[in-house]
Amino acid sequence: MREWQLGETYDSASGTVRWDSLGQPGRDPVVLLHGTPFSSCVWRDVARALARDHQVFVWDMPGYGASEMAAGQDVSLAAQGKVFTELLDHWGLVEPAVVAHDFGGCVALRAHLLHGVRYRALALVDVVALAPWGSPFFRLVGDHAEVFEQLPAALHRALVREYVSSASEPGLHPDVLDRLVQPWLGVLGQAAFYRQIAQADQRYTDEIQDRYDEIAVPTLVCWGQDDTWIPVEKGRELADRIPGARFEPLSGAGHLVQEDAPAALTAALIAFLG
Repeated sequence: MREWQLGETYDSASGTVRWDSLGQPGRDPVVLLHGTPFSSCVWRDVARALARDHQVFVWDMPGYGASEMAAGQDVSLAAQGKVFTELLDHWGLVEPAVVAHDFGGCVALRAHLLHGVRYRALALVDVVALAPWGSPFFRLVGDHAEVFEQLPAALHRALVREYVSSASEPGLHPDVLDRLVQPWLGVLGQAAFYRQIAQADQRYTDEIQDRYDEIAVPTLVCWGQDDTWIPVEKGRELADRIPGARFEPLSGAGHLVQEDAPAALTAALIAFLG
């Protein structure tokens, strides 16, 4: 975990983005998108495995991980879709394969359906794509973000640790949990944590969910069978809406499949991308 560093920067309209690439330049590109409240480090094992045969691009979205966090920052799904579109142009990627998790799925879908970004292939892993979404806790925080921002630091840390832990079915290694929680601590991190929840609006998926039948690229939908954040039934429904999409449930995994079943997920992705 400590070795995962993003060495490059890109100044987007929503703040400075930290990014990096793995693997030999010029190989078939694969772009990995993280979700909330995570960062690119959840892809570390998968990215290194895929980098044997691909050039893999990873990035922390504005307001997440090592990227810029700032008061008044637009970190909505709409903004992230635009930033992703800008980044692909910055990288010179015309038709990459894309693998997206959680709300990164909505970001990738919006870029494709609303901004005309083309993909060679699309893999969606436990993604935010179909209404309704957002747990009761998520909605409570979103409605009262200004109150939660004032929590004492120790209570905020305990809340975030419990929330992140609930994304895993077997439980997270303490070092992994510490790394995932760390960006949300301190004055900037605490405000950023509640800011991104407050800006998570279902209308950003409502705008596109009736257009999934327009997706014409090879699509794989992977889902943790024990996902308590977004039930596996949503994955099946999503796959049914996308022409020709293949659905692959992963046993023993919750929402954070990259941590719960990295070998099974990596095998599925390698077979699909190959």
